[in-house]
Amino acid sequence: MEENKKLIVRASWISILGNSILSGLKLVIGTITGSLAVIGDGIDSASDILTSIITLVTAKLLTKKPDVRFPYGYAKADTIAARLLSFVIFLAGAQLTISTVKNLMEGNSREIPGIWAIYITLISIAGKFFLAVYQFRISKKTESAMLKANAQNMQNDILISFSVLIGLFFTFKINLPIIDTITALFVSFWIIKTAIKIFLHTNIELMDGLKDSSMYEEVFKAVEEVKEAKNPHRIRIRKLGNMIVIAIDIEVDGDISVDKAHDISMQVEDNIKSRLENVYDIVIHVEPSGNYEKHEKYGISESNFNK
Repeated sequence: MEENKKLIVRASWISILGNSILSGLKLVIGTITGSLAVIGDGIDSASDILTSIITLVTAKLLTKKPDVRFPYGYAKADTIAARLLSFVIFLAGAQLTISTVKNLMEGNSREIPGIWAIYITLISIAGKFFLAVYQFRISKKTESAMLKANAQNMQNDILISFSVLIGLFFTFKINLPIIDTITALFVSFWIIKTAIKIFLHTNIELMDGLKDSSMYEEVFKAVEEVKEAKNPHRIRIRKLGNMIVIAIDIEVDGDISVDKAHDISMQVEDNIKSRLENVYDIVIHVEPSGNYEKHEKYGISESNFNK
């Protein structure tokens, strides 16, 4: 976890520095050349600075030890930060939408943006490509939801900058400044779409859901390998940052000793850990064979796994 923190902190600082340079250049050049699309791209990069600051602060929380208030530790701060990023990104997109629509409705005459608007957009594409690739690489290494969200946002920024470039090209080609404004509107919609996508993704983990259902199959197989363990049921797997927590009920012969039942549960635990990576904790509830509790209404069993 400490190594993950160092990687996330480093990635955050690189993102802050890179986006600060790109945002400043785009806002200045966009204002000088009169390109709303470039200004919009600059606003998006400015929001990326804030998102990177959020990842930086969150990285320091991730390694805090469990306490009375948070007995599972602080790993879910990563998911909460990813959700917070979605709100920041959404607000940036909404603000750009409002200002662009207002400009269109007022119908103010505008001049053709200067040629430097194209140059800064090309620089932005190159810079964002480097930042996106780096953030994706670190997010995979650390399995960080917030870094992945940040990387997806920067990946989208590349597409946004391409759309700005295309808008500027046609603005110069056919001498219609309004195309630059329409492109700015498209950029704002794309920013909002990205925010909604990140928000929906975080819902899964915050509601203790699981995207990769194949993990349940691995747990069933792990139990099958232990002859004395029967009927795995009420399996619950949830994410805790980049780790997983597993709870499972198994049945054993009711006439065996407590020591023997404990040994069986330990074999099951070892088998699960050999099949799944990043296991934070496994809770195994042992029941006598044939035990049935009608109030058990949650968790996954083999009988309903594929339903």
